[in-house]
Amino acid sequence: MVTEDWDAKTSDVPEGVRRQWRADRALRPAMRSPGRPDPSRVVQRQFWRLIATGVTTAEASLTVGVSWPVGTRWYRHAGGMPPICLREPTGRYLTFEEREEIAILRAKGAGVREIARALERDPGTISRELRRNAATRGGRQEYRATVAQWKAQQSATRPKVAKLVTNDRLREYVQQRLDGTVRRADGTVVTGPDAAEWKGRKMKPHRADRHWATAWSPQQISNRLRIDFPDDESMRISHEALYQSLFIEGRGALKRELVACLRTGRALREPRARTRNKPQGHVTADVVLSARPAEAADRAVPGHWEGDLIIGTGRSAIGTLVERSSRSTLLVHLPRQAGWGEKPVVKNGPALAGYGAVAMNAALAASMTALPEQLRKTLTWDRGKELSRHAQFTLETGTKVFFADPHSPWQRPTNENTNGLLRQYFPKGTDLSRWNADDLEAVALAVNNRPRKVLDWKTPAEVFNEQLQLLEQGGVATTG
Repeated sequence: MVTEDWDAKTSDVPEGVRRQWRADRALRPAMRSPGRPDPSRVVQRQFWRLIATGVTTAEASLTVGVSWPVGTRWYRHAGGMPPICLREPTGRYLTFEEREEIAILRAKGAGVREIARALERDPGTISRELRRNAATRGGRQEYRATVAQWKAQQSATRPKVAKLVTNDRLREYVQQRLDGTVRRADGTVVTGPDAAEWKGRKMKPHRADRHWATAWSPQQISNRLRIDFPDDESMRISHEALYQSLFIEGRGALKRELVACLRTGRALREPRARTRNKPQGHVTADVVLSARPAEAADRAVPGHWEGDLIIGTGRSAIGTLVERSSRSTLLVHLPRQAGWGEKPVVKNGPALAGYGAVAMNAALAASMTALPEQLRKTLTWDRGKELSRHAQFTLETGTKVFFADPHSPWQRPTNENTNGLLRQYFPKGTDLSRWNADDLEAVALAVNNRPRKVLDWKTPAEVFNEQLQLLEQGGVATTG
């Protein structure tokens, strides 16, 4: 039936021309109807370059001459990542401006060789362009620049099946590291809180629970593959390919819901906001950061720690300790004190929330004294008043305490970074008193078993165990 309709529409066209049309159509698969063709790639490249400078989607859309709904659709369908190469094509290919010139000259009745001379192109290039990329919906060839550009772009696409689609083993490995279950040391599964379902937007809800998972980053997964499968080249994938599988619709075999396992929880690639930290408290001159030993700044020597609190609703808190050399993390359980919630809070009254100076000293001392003496040399804290009894803490543990300068969280970079990782499990605005010591240990185990780029993709647990072994070997050598 289709052939009969085509013959009826083109009955007055010479057979030689019709034969050439059929030959041109046989060179590529059937195309969908363009409707209104998309803007040229020149416009799309300009749009993505503007996005890279940090302007909003609406501003970038208006600048390149498309409506903001179109620009928003481009941005969301691509997951905030440019779906095309932003480099300008070589002079080998016809540009949209040249196609517009061809359409104008053709409308004026210019021949192929005249157009070729005007554009300084080979006549064969112009002839193929007029035959292959002309609009033929009405049964006749009519050359229009927008349709020709759309056809050229469609013919130039080289869709490639994503690696995660064809490699089941690799896909299972990636999904397990992204959305694996959190377990205690004995292998018991910790389900974590009930989180909201993914609705296609950012999955880092404000003051609400998030899904607990192993949550390795794409970069950690990509580089860890080389360690786990050193001789299997099929088990290789770049972190950018993983991000594309998560962000771009129809790319790869990963479900977009897995963006909830990313630390940021965002479903689109966008600029990262800066967090604020407002440390408080008073310290004496002998415990300021400038008085800290020089070896504490050198991460080559283990035993120097950084610490802070992460705060939840209802004055709930969890203490975090991070070793600067191995990046090993300890989570300090700070349970409520007796009498909490039974009577109104009294200003300057007893601290019952769990992180008063006395309770804080006891909890920190219990965590630090479980370590070998050589691995608890110093502790750098922010200016919070919860560690105001630091002198007593030093007497009990032998760990010298130093305080960072006011409004200077970058002086505790390892701890600040780790607190950001832990917020995936303990979001702001949630009640942290729900979790017992075993739950905190399970989360610490999950974080300590993530590979880190700064550790050459070893895990903090592996590096910390190496430090312990070195201490034991040194102790044996000294005894002998």
